[in-house]
Amino acid sequence: MHFQKKNISYFLILISFFCLSCSSVPITGRKQVSFIPESTILNMSFQQYQEFVKTNALSKNQEESNMVKKVGKRIQGAVEQYFAQNNMSHELKDYAWEFNLVESNDVNAWAMPGGKVVVYTGILPVTKDENGLAVVMGHEVAHAVAKHGNERMSQELMTQMGETAVSVALSGKSDMTKQVVSAAYGYGSQYGVLLPYSRLHESEADYLGLIFMAMAGYDPHHAVDFWQRMADTKNGETVPEFMSTHPSDDTRIRKIREKIPEAMQYYKKPMEQ
Repeated sequence: MHFQKKNISYFLILISFFCLSCSSVPITGRKQVSFIPESTILNMSFQQYQEFVKTNALSKNQEESNMVKKVGKRIQGAVEQYFAQNNMSHELKDYAWEFNLVESNDVNAWAMPGGKVVVYTGILPVTKDENGLAVVMGHEVAHAVAKHGNERMSQELMTQMGETAVSVALSGKSDMTKQVVSAAYGYGSQYGVLLPYSRLHESEADYLGLIFMAMAGYDPHHAVDFWQRMADTKNGETVPEFMSTHPSDDTRIRKIREKIPEAMQYYKKPMEQ
């Protein structure tokens, strides 16, 4: 009986956290739960980003680095415009945007909370040009502004330890925060509660990314071409969708095609192009 009462108590506390910490994802309006204060998230993000930059080589190719910064700035401008138009600029007030190209053969890119974005040189042959790069950077920036990192950390806390983990993480006095940061960037649970949310985050970032790249003056139709090229890099080696943190290539491309007409409503070709 005592054990049941304790579990019920934890359950009620978690429910109260849900009620107090619900927010909405921009554009989609999806409700999400984020237990961890934004200030804590950003502090951890900025610290980890600085450590990464110190220990990884930035590209010496000035032309390619400038292209990454140019596209990033345009995506940033689109995000800030959207948030301003929707009276949400306060959500970006502590962002410190930064866009860097890092030497690596990995076909990858990522963004951390607060607007820290890294593109690896290994993905440039797949992006090919500014348009393909805008697909990637729009997608990664979308992860950041949709606060997927905070949401995933909150999910990991619930999965691992429930109310106890929430209390410890919020106290900032334990290594638990470091553990859940790793989980938020894909190093945590592989199956179960977190996995469906991770696929949801990917699809949501695809959608938001289309809107942001369109607002930045990049035709969202290029997203289909990019993801088809990404699919081709796998040489036929695919992971079953139910075991993957990403949607299958066919699913992703189909959903992107469905969202392009909406994204085109935001598209305005810039004068310099």
